[in-house]
Amino acid sequence: MPALKPTEFYAEVLWLGRVADSVEDLRAQELSEMALGFEGLAGECHAGLTRPSCSRVLSQHPRGTEIANTRQISILSEEELLQIADSIGVAEFDPAWVGASVILRGIPDFSHVPPSSRLQGDSGVTLVVDMENRPCVLPGRVIEKEMPGHGKAFKAAAEGKRGVTAWVERPGTLKVGDILRLHIPDQPVWQRLDEARAT
Repeated sequence: MPALKPTEFYAEVLWLGRVADSVEDLRAQELSEMALGFEGLAGECHAGLTRPSCSRVLSQHPRGTEIANTRQISILSEEELLQIADSIGVAEFDPAWVGASVILRGIPDFSHVPPSSRLQGDSGVTLVVDMENRPCVLPGRVIEKEMPGHGKAFKAAAEGKRGVTAWVERPGTLKVGDILRLHIPDQPVWQRLDEARAT
């Protein structure tokens, strides 16, 4: 029995983007397709086989430690972006504002798909979900420039809706309009999860 199980959940790729320098400007440049290698998208600020560790893994590594890069791609769902937009009072939400790599439509509660799930296209291109991408203040700053008075509410509104980070397991080209199938680990929830969260 395979350890990864194909599901009947499919998502359409609605939008693709590339961030050249997230420190300079998190805003993403819109793309019609992206050629993905094992390092991610060449020329993207999050690309690479390794990366310096950040605040999200301070409990495991001193900041700046070279670690494997499981944050090559930022994936969000249209459904959750619409909820965020409604919460902050924005009629139309530009995916470029959040530095997104990929915007999908079709998988409910997308930010909480299990870690190690796969998103696979017909061509074989495969992305592995690392974990939920927790909200930060950077998108709020971009939104505030575009829509004054709305950006500061982003972080709270995006809690549980900021999508996931992922890395490339099988290279290939991803295009707007592609359909990705969700594959999930065939594994029960760890029985000690509540205890671990409480520590």
